[in-house]
Amino acid sequence: MADEFRERTTMNAGPSPQPAQQRLTGPEAGRLLRLATTASVATASVLIVVKFGAFVLTDSVSILSTLIDSLLDAAASVVNLLAVRHALVPADREHRFGHGKAEPLAALGQAAFITGSAIFLIIEASHRFFTPRPLENGEIGIAVMVFSIVATLGLVSFQRYVIRRTGSLAIQADSLHYVGDILVNGAVIVALLVTAQLGWLYADPLFGLAIAAYILYTAWQIASGALDMLMDRELPDEDRRRIRDVALAHPAVVGLHDLRTRASGPQVFIQAHIEMDGGLSLIDAHTIADQVEEALSEAFPGAEIILHQDPHGIKEERAHFG
Repeated sequence: MADEFRERTTMNAGPSPQPAQQRLTGPEAGRLLRLATTASVATASVLIVVKFGAFVLTDSVSILSTLIDSLLDAAASVVNLLAVRHALVPADREHRFGHGKAEPLAALGQAAFITGSAIFLIIEASHRFFTPRPLENGEIGIAVMVFSIVATLGLVSFQRYVIRRTGSLAIQADSLHYVGDILVNGAVIVALLVTAQLGWLYADPLFGLAIAAYILYTAWQIASGALDMLMDRELPDEDRRRIRDVALAHPAVVGLHDLRTRASGPQVFIQAHIEMDGGLSLIDAHTIADQVEEALSEAFPGAEIILHQDPHGIKEERAHFG
């Protein structure tokens, strides 16, 4: 029965975004996560130095906007580094569910800091809009933006490798932020070219305002995701359907109810009641539950799973949303 169940689970669970056998866990995953956060801080620090030099030479508010964005990247990456390292601390006597909530708590702080910086950028860009200034050394600014794009592409490529090997939500969020930075740097190049070639001085502050709006949108996304995790929002419907499919693939499981899921940093928690023939012995029911847990662990590596066994057909109060 167990072999048949494994075969059915493989066929019915659907494609997995990352094969379980390729995903790292434990010390190896922790080493990659620490390396990714360190690389993020290092890249942001280098970009701060070169962008500050470019801003001094060009006096461009668009470059100022990317400098502020890199300062935010560095601050966010430092916080992310500390949060990821704390989230990797194993569960202890006072924190039985682990330390994963360190990530969303740090993200809320990042969102507040990002919002304040975006407001400062809006004020500076608005002032420059009413008192436009010609740019100097625009070619230096363009060269710095090209360097920034190349450096960020290298970081994002490494982050995506880490995401594939570890499935880290924190690194995934950080990577999305840096992907946005690539687009921002490209927009600044366009603004510098328009200003230098066409002499339209308003392009620089207008692009600065647009970038500030993007930064505010990023802050809202970060805060929204953090609040979802802190409030124990359910996993996406696709994941919940996959959990049901995996559990019901076992020939002895005839129903599932009261499914509850949540995430805490990199840790996923799954709880559910599975229904089986009431005539089964306790040891048989326990064995079946273990097999279902094993299949769910393969589908969701590293998840903490708790299954309660119910006899099928027993009437009881159930949560309507479960």
